[in-house]
This record gives sequence, structure tokens and C-alpha cells, in this order.
Amino acid sequence: MGKGLSGGRLIVYPPRTATFQPEENILIGNVVLYGATSGEAYFNGMDGEHFAVRNSGARAVVEGLGDHGCEYMTRGVVVVLGKCGRNFAAGMSGGIAYVLDEKGDFAEKRCNTAGVDLEPVPAEDIDLLFAMINSHVEATASVRGKWVMENWENMLPKFVKVFPHEYKRVLGIARQQVAVA
Repeated sequence: MGKGLSGGRLIVYPPRTATFQPEENILIGNVVLYGATSGEAYFNGMDGEHFAVRNSGARAVVEGLGDHGCEYMTRGVVVVLGKCGRNFAAGMSGGIAYVLDEKGDFAEKRCNTAGVDLEPVPAEDIDLLFAMINSHVEATASVRGKWVMENWENMLPKFVKVFPHEYKRVLGIARQQVAVA
């Protein structure tokens, strides 16, 4: 789903009469948003494996995902509102991900930290993160997303910003060039 997404909006949610909890059930399969270049995606449910691999510009919110999320991502923004599988961010060189780490095991068990830093969400990112979750709730009627927003003061400190070393380096160089000019 969404392979090569180059604009537009993908909105996927279970039937409104479903009795299962979307954030605990795979809704969109594997290899979602592979190579996406732009656009938005809101998924009221879990991804299987390989979410946003080689994403180079799309923005997405998902309620959970399996192994290998955001592999080789170069641009874009991903928000994960639930559990992640292992090897998140392997080869990620750009873009940003925000992961809700309620159990506190993301850094040790879920993320491949070889090329990324894990940081608290900085003040300048809070509005973007909140706006993306709000758009997700508006698009999908996500109970999970609504709960996160209603409990924002308690949930915000549990989000982890996944920030690639290379992207951080490039942004640092760009800031120096602007300051000199």
C-alpha cells in the first residue's frame, strides 16, 4: 500500500463496526509506503513489517508496526502511536520519526541506533507532532490518537525523536552557512 506515494492522502481505518482494537491488529500489511516521495498517510491500525522503507518525503501516522520500520528513510516524518518491532531506523539517513515509547524499551530492544540519536521531543517539534496526531484523529476517528491527545501532558514525555546522524550533520552545516551569509 502506498508504494511510491507521490502526493495525495491515504486514509485507512477498520470498519466502524469492528470490535477489535486497531492498534493491536495488523490492518495494512507489509512494505507500506515503500519509496514514498510526498503526501500524507493515516493508518488506524498496525503495519506488518517494513513500514516507510526508503521513504523520501511522505508524512505518516501509524498506530503500531512490526520489524524494520523506517529502514533507509531519507526524508519525511513518521509518527508511531504504539509498539514497534525490532530494527527500527536501520540505515535511516534522513527524515524524522517520533515513537511513543510507553514501555521504555524502544532504545534497548526496538531501535537500531547505529545511525540515529534518540532524543526527547524538543519544544520546536511539539506543534508538528501534535498537529500530525490531530490530523490522524480527524481522518480516521482513531480512539488511540484521541486518547494520546487527551493525555498529552503525560504522553509527550514518552515520545522519542529518532534523529539520523547524517541529517543532523547536514542541518548543522546549513545553519552555519546561513549564519555566515
